[in-house]
Amino acid sequence: MERVVLVTGASSGVGLALCRRLLEEDGGRIHLCISCRNAQKSEATRECLLAAHPAARVSTVQMDVGDLASVLRAARELRRRFQRLDFVYLNAGIMPNPRVNLTALWHGFLTGKMLHMLTTAEGIMTQTDRLNGDGLQEVFATNLFGHFILVRQLEPLLCGNDNPSHLIWTSSSNARKSSFILSDYQHALGQESYSSSKYATDLTSVVLNRKFNKQGLYSSVVCPGLVMTNMTYRILPVFLWKLLMPIMWLIRFFARTYTLTPYNGAEAHVWLFKQKPEYLDALVKYHSCTSGLGRSYVEPRKIDVDEETAEKLYQKLMELEKQTLEKYSDLLD
Repeated sequence: MERVVLVTGASSGVGLALCRRLLEEDGGRIHLCISCRNAQKSEATRECLLAAHPAARVSTVQMDVGDLASVLRAARELRRRFQRLDFVYLNAGIMPNPRVNLTALWHGFLTGKMLHMLTTAEGIMTQTDRLNGDGLQEVFATNLFGHFILVRQLEPLLCGNDNPSHLIWTSSSNARKSSFILSDYQHALGQESYSSSKYATDLTSVVLNRKFNKQGLYSSVVCPGLVMTNMTYRILPVFLWKLLMPIMWLIRFFARTYTLTPYNGAEAHVWLFKQKPEYLDALVKYHSCTSGLGRSYVEPRKIDVDEETAEKLYQKLMELEKQTLEKYSDLLD
């Protein structure tokens, strides 16, 4: 039976690599729906995928997950177009104006914590966030809340099907409890909005399993590792990356999450495509890893989450969802 797969953030990086790998894996038995912010990029991505897999079924839907009206319009279109969704890869995300704290990095070198810092970005990465057009913190809205609204709007396609449906969120090893504060869950007051949004993603996935597993909807989180994408290249000047790349290849012998390429970074995403979601651990994050010799594999690691905090965050998201639907009632069926 043909399976319907939706991928957000599909035009580049891990999202594009995932689409290519899914078509290589099972292109004849899936309908791949790709979502991008820009309609022209969506169509260009579709043509690129079809050039390599002419017989594949690939469609597009325009959606900016950082724009709630765009999410509601896309969800309405998807409900009209499909009767079910088997997989939804919640992959789109942003990291605006990332900066490296060189002082913290040097301190990590002196204290022997540098490898840990390089693999998790703990203490060395900051971002400058801003409000979006909906009055929400942009990183929170794009990385988490837009996807949350999408899932809620697609419940009729995800729940109660003959076979389970699976949500797969792109999280990060940078998702740290220390960066998240429930009273400031949008992270308006801090400088680690990316880390906070990814930790909030982990929390949300845990609660979604508790709420929806009995209805046949399951949720998992993955970490693609350190991947060289457009997002990563903005952290440092290009010439510095060129100087650092040989060192990063060496670090991979000690840090398995230095996947480096989008193809390797999509390993956990593709692995989950082959699993029965009802047998997966809801409290595990699946990490894409690559050995020093280039072998890709998946490593499950327990998520450091407090389930009570997760429930409280979920309630806050539900309250925010109510405000959103009241504001955009004209976009609802």
